[in-house]
Amino acid sequence: MADALSVVPAAVLRNLSDKLYEKRKNAALEVEGIVKQLAMAGDHDKITAVINLLTNEYTYSPQANHRKGGLIGLAAATVGLTSEAAQHLDQIVPPVLNSFADQDSRVRYYACEALYNIAKVVRGDFIVFFNQIFDALCKLSADSDANVQSAAHLLDRLVKDIVTESDQFSIEEFIPLLRERMNVLNPYVRQFLVGWITVLDSVPDIDMLGFLPDFLDGLFNMLSDSSHEIRQQADSALSEFLQEIKNSPSVDYGRMAEILVQRAASPDEFTRLTAITWINEFVKLGGDQLVPHYADILGAILPCISDKEDKIRVVAIETNEELRGIQAAPGVGFDVGAILSVARRHLSSEWEATRIEALHWISTLLNRHREGVLSFLSDVFETLLKALSDPSDEVVLLVLEIHARIAEDEKHFNQLIVYLVQNFRDDNSLLEKRGALIVRRLCVFLDAERVYRKLSTILQREPELDFASIMVQALNLILLTSSELANLRDLLKKTLFDTAAKDLFLSLYASWCHSPMAIISLCLLAQTYHHASTVIQALVEEDINVKFLVQLDKLIHLLESPTFAYLRLQLLEPGRYIWLLKALYGLLMLLPQQSVAFKILRTRLKTVPPYSFSGEQFKRLSPGNAFTEVNHVGGSQIAEDGDADTRNVHNGINFASLLKDFTRVQEHHRSHSKMQSQIRCSSSSSKDIQRPEEANRALAAPDTNRPPSRTSSRRSPGQLQL
Repeated sequence: MADALSVVPAAVLRNLSDKLYEKRKNAALEVEGIVKQLAMAGDHDKITAVINLLTNEYTYSPQANHRKGGLIGLAAATVGLTSEAAQHLDQIVPPVLNSFADQDSRVRYYACEALYNIAKVVRGDFIVFFNQIFDALCKLSADSDANVQSAAHLLDRLVKDIVTESDQFSIEEFIPLLRERMNVLNPYVRQFLVGWITVLDSVPDIDMLGFLPDFLDGLFNMLSDSSHEIRQQADSALSEFLQEIKNSPSVDYGRMAEILVQRAASPDEFTRLTAITWINEFVKLGGDQLVPHYADILGAILPCISDKEDKIRVVAIETNEELRGIQAAPGVGFDVGAILSVARRHLSSEWEATRIEALHWISTLLNRHREGVLSFLSDVFETLLKALSDPSDEVVLLVLEIHARIAEDEKHFNQLIVYLVQNFRDDNSLLEKRGALIVRRLCVFLDAERVYRKLSTILQREPELDFASIMVQALNLILLTSSELANLRDLLKKTLFDTAAKDLFLSLYASWCHSPMAIISLCLLAQTYHHASTVIQALVEEDINVKFLVQLDKLIHLLESPTFAYLRLQLLEPGRYIWLLKALYGLLMLLPQQSVAFKILRTRLKTVPPYSFSGEQFKRLSPGNAFTEVNHVGGSQIAEDGDADTRNVHNGINFASLLKDFTRVQEHHRSHSKMQSQIRCSSSSSKDIQRPEEANRALAAPDTNRPPSRTSSRRSPGQLQL
């Protein structure tokens, strides 16, 4: 301190803290001259003393004018030192940097000016303080005083010039500093940061691309800034980096892919478009590096396929096709389970296009990694079943195709049909709205006979009788009307003389017993007309309810369709098809006379040629006698009825036993209907409260050995009418 006072005149020190700028400036010039002489003399101890004096007595002074004088004095001392200033920078720069945080804006302004003059003198030696200077400039770029901001911009430009021409700049030390500030929201700071990124990227010796993952997220964050200028600068910087990526042989795609996936879900439209564009390029360029990230990338692409913005949709669709076109083996990090999980998750998307593409991915995985998909089947199977209720027909068809391909194995086929029946049971609307479509498509994909046999086996053991009846009615209508099941209908027509047809008939009969009209329809289709007539005669009062009549009405209309053309032609030979006539007349007798169906069937029967029958034929039609009916099918003549033995057994079919099965199942249905009726009456009555013992007796199963009462309650409604 004493050495400094002996060197610097008191008047100079006094003027250095004067409130007038001119006096401070003149005093600084005096300090510059003094330091220059000391430097020429090599007296660095006194130079150190002068710098300490300026620092301790002025820059750290509580008086603002003293701080201003100290800053201008330090700059002047640096100018006086010229080439020897580097050895004193540790003393000169810290107090100047400290002044950037001064409460007085004028002090901050003079700090910028002082550091600017210091930097001009020392140039490259200045780099050792770069991180501290950068931190200070970052704060000053958002200063509340416009003059300070302007001064900071001038200093910033000078520092950028120094850095670009210096070989001492350490990008490794700078990147953590940059990364910490990339998510700052202040627009001035953002402009400052983008400016530095752009400048450093332009320096050939600085590899900013290698550190791009460290600040890429921050750049994407700026794309949604409220300032158009900042968005434009960020977009320009990103475009430049993307071009460098295309031209670079070595890029860390993995880390950046994670960032892009997050940004592809941004609520900002421009950010989403930029992110999906980058992902598109990465998929084309990344190769094996992206294999571990395929699931994440797919998770970003699928929602964008349904984006409201056309540009985003176009790029997303292209990217999706590119990604699906890449074939990677599980051994190189390809995670089938992860991709399957992403596809499953997006099956619940509100957007149809996304759900469709998710299904395409499951289909692709089945093609390429079938065993891998099947190993994760338990994770996705329930979701695929729920997708059968999708409002989109295209989605449902794709789901069915996937189900069919999974069900190529017998194990998975059984699992599919069981789950399908369970879903139909749990969700009545699914059966009503999608049942026909689902069954028809499965019959196309998996062979109609195989599907119907399995469904019949399951329904034969179905404990919920109401559902079993509804399901059988649905399957029966599909069988009678669907073009996909034409071959199955043709096979059933050969029931009386073909072993395969007989086996199918018997397989269906076991479950078709749940619905009287389904059994009658099956018999008409199989040309077992005698049995059809017998079933009609076996119906009791409880069977002839409103639901039965509605189904009968539908059957009568179907008899006029091409499906039953063969049956109508057989009516041309009433002498040969006596039991067909009797069955049709039996149906006619069940119909209300005022119904449309009655008029249709009666009109049809009136067209039957009026052939006369011999006395012997009438005799054989009398009670207790069987009539020999010859069916002409496929060029063969098969006697359905002859003597008492052949009447009940044809082609290995025991019709008497089948009738017993039918009556037994229908008795169970009637008992179930009575029980349900009693439960409803019991629950709705508030006056007659039963004791537990009485309730148990009321709910007990009726004695099935007793003949059914013709005056008992009718079966309750609740079945799907088809």
